[in-house]
Amino acid sequence: PPPDLSQLCGDKGGFDAAALTENGTMLFFRGTEVWETSPRGPLPHGHPLAASWLELEGPVDAALRIHRRGHPEEHQSLYLFQARLQDGHPGLGGLGWGPPEQVWAYAGGQLRPGFPRRIGDEFPGVPGDLDAAVECHPEECGGETILFFKGDKVFSFDLASRMTKQHTWPGLGPCDAALRWLERYYCLQGTQFQRFDPVTGEVPPGYPRDLRDYFIPCPGRGHGHGNASWGDAGDRCSRLPFQAVISDDTGRIYAFRGGLMFRLDSWRDGWHAWPQGHSWPGLQGDVDAAFAWDGRTYLIQGSQVSIYLSGQGHRQVEGYPKALQDELGVPVADAAFTCPGSAELYVIAGDRMRRVDLTQTPRHAGELLQLPHDGVDGAMCTADGIFLFRGDSYYQYRSVDELLGARQPAPPKSIAVDLFHCTQ
Repeated sequence: PPPDLSQLCGDKGGFDAAALTENGTMLFFRGTEVWETSPRGPLPHGHPLAASWLELEGPVDAALRIHRRGHPEEHQSLYLFQARLQDGHPGLGGLGWGPPEQVWAYAGGQLRPGFPRRIGDEFPGVPGDLDAAVECHPEECGGETILFFKGDKVFSFDLASRMTKQHTWPGLGPCDAALRWLERYYCLQGTQFQRFDPVTGEVPPGYPRDLRDYFIPCPGRGHGHGNASWGDAGDRCSRLPFQAVISDDTGRIYAFRGGLMFRLDSWRDGWHAWPQGHSWPGLQGDVDAAFAWDGRTYLIQGSQVSIYLSGQGHRQVEGYPKALQDELGVPVADAAFTCPGSAELYVIAGDRMRRVDLTQTPRHAGELLQLPHDGVDGAMCTADGIFLFRGDSYYQYRSVDELLGARQPAPPKSIAVDLFHCTQ
């Protein structure tokens, strides 16, 4: 393999820091070098830190990218944290530099005015000489938060209140670097990593795992090697049908197939299959239909429906699953969808569709409405219209009225090519 890849894939791996770029690729910092890579390729390449950040000298202790659309001065800024090297540091011939415990903020590759600053001035209550840092999005942490790691302590910094809270998560352990990817949070420890809950610090079963099987394309390795049992169901380009598709209140799009889940809207991170239980704890078996309303995700399996809260991860509502007939007033569903900002649910079974007013208690299904399709596998509604899925094709309509007024199906389009960017 290329020299850069040999350095990344060796047993002496491990990183000082990690972060995502604004384009969704991953940055791994080690010493005075940085590697840029992506789980979906191309091969990583390394270069000196100074080649990207001219003002920066010496290794980086921690790194993170802040995502705050409401604060354009901070949005997509890359923050790099350093502590002053002590005399005798073997990496730089015993030289130290600058004031201790600094943070550098870059936007579009340019150093932002006023930086570097002392870490404690930019993030009050956060210590210097950090081990790792990662941003936590509001939907997972309940607010715009940054998690800082130092030894066995975690410092949670609220970007709105500028307040810091200290935690101890004994089940996680020290982190060399931390990373958020596809709504999941990872603590990197040498060549291994653990996934953790950003609110409680809990680590699910099955960890630690090897970093080189997931985040770095090392020869002969990769999580695909251990997931051969998924077969074509785990291959986004296999053209197997999806059993359910959903666009939730935040615009995230999920497709379900064979107990697996794909994210369709996160193209920068690639289209990876995950066991659906990773995002919806306790969810087992095939999902027949799905829709979102009022901050909740409804997942229909046979004659049962489960409800998960969309905020701060997907947490199952107590008391579910329940009978579909009792919850929605219908006995079965092949597909279901709600449109953005609407409380009207449309449930499809065979070639017919029914309306359900979700604000009613109890809920009742309306009259049967004829569709121009003899059946569908899944459905969703976004700002771009209504999408019906059947086999390896989808059919798009501008509105419910256009769908019901159609005498024949809209022209079929390829799910694999248009939605998953497959080449054939």
